[in-house]
Amino acid sequence: MNRDLMGKPVIIGGTSGRGVVSSCSYEARQFGVSSAMPMKMALNLCADAIVVRGDMEQYSKFSRMVTEVIAEQAPVYEKASIDEHYLDITGMDRFFGSMKWSQELRQRIIKETGLPISLGLSVNKTVSKIATGEAKPDGEIQVGRPQVMPFLGPLSIRKIPMLGLKTFQLLRSMGVVNIHTLSLIPPEMMEKLMGKNGTDIWKKANGIDHAPVKPYSEQKSISTENTFEQDSIDVVRMSEILSTMVEKIAFQMRKQGKLTGCVTVKIRYSNFDTHTLQRSIAYTSFDHTLTKMALELFDRLYQRRMLIRLIGVRFSHLVSGVQQLDMFEDTPEMVNLYQALDHVRKRFGAKAVRRAVALMPEGASGRSAASKQKLLYRELGE
Repeated sequence: MNRDLMGKPVIIGGTSGRGVVSSCSYEARQFGVSSAMPMKMALNLCADAIVVRGDMEQYSKFSRMVTEVIAEQAPVYEKASIDEHYLDITGMDRFFGSMKWSQELRQRIIKETGLPISLGLSVNKTVSKIATGEAKPDGEIQVGRPQVMPFLGPLSIRKIPMLGLKTFQLLRSMGVVNIHTLSLIPPEMMEKLMGKNGTDIWKKANGIDHAPVKPYSEQKSISTENTFEQDSIDVVRMSEILSTMVEKIAFQMRKQGKLTGCVTVKIRYSNFDTHTLQRSIAYTSFDHTLTKMALELFDRLYQRRMLIRLIGVRFSHLVSGVQQLDMFEDTPEMVNLYQALDHVRKRFGAKAVRRAVALMPEGASGRSAASKQKLLYRELGE
């Protein structure tokens, strides 16, 4: 932690003028700076801001540290995103009080990580999330069942989780400003206006949320394997196939709104000996990053120079979240490129756009998979 930055307007993001804001301090927010804002606009609003390039590896490291502390203490917890956890502590009040237990956990996290932690304790996930937002920065709020509606009522409808810009604009055009007004609209009207989403928003505005805390497991993963028709020693072709496999499951992961924090590569030799190698990484869902790591692991793993029967790759330690971390990069074109490619795939099928290596015939040789991959991204980016 850099204590010299405390109390100052700080913007996290790409250090060039072409970057975007990934996050910012509360001092910077007072000038109107917000996440996803172009860096040039942010600096126009707050000329004295200190711009710091984000460190994804450090962010991922501290995320894991927080999760480890929670895992040791909480009976049931859900890691909803890189920086957000839900805990079900039902029954704790019978022993030493839910708020006291929560406060002690928060203090332990602060002590062991040095991070500011905000806490919201309430009857369900929606109210707890809103309460946590109101507790920021570095505070804590308890909202008991009788206080739910008095607490929610005066707040802006912007505070409702998952309420998008178009929905916000529609509600504002109807004169709906705060949650209290929204809660009074008949649910039938909300459903007629917005379908099922309207009903969900109405429930949240009335403090209703029956979604359970889903027990989190670091074993959650997505993987794929390829068994060769004939055992092979063609390292170049295996690297090309591995790149294609990564591309496939990385797209699946992005469709699910997931990020991975661990890559594992697996090989099985012709004598059925099986070996794996894994490495923790900064959370990501970009396959150019994941491919590079998978190929490095494969090079380290394949030491016996025997015929290979099978190769596989697995992404684990999955968490929910969009690829906001890579807004730290000075190349927002890469983010736009992925969005464009995924849009085409969702519309025309997963194979509508593929890397050149995926189109290579069996046994083809030439440039390495890594060099072909770089060439493809260069061509697509132009």
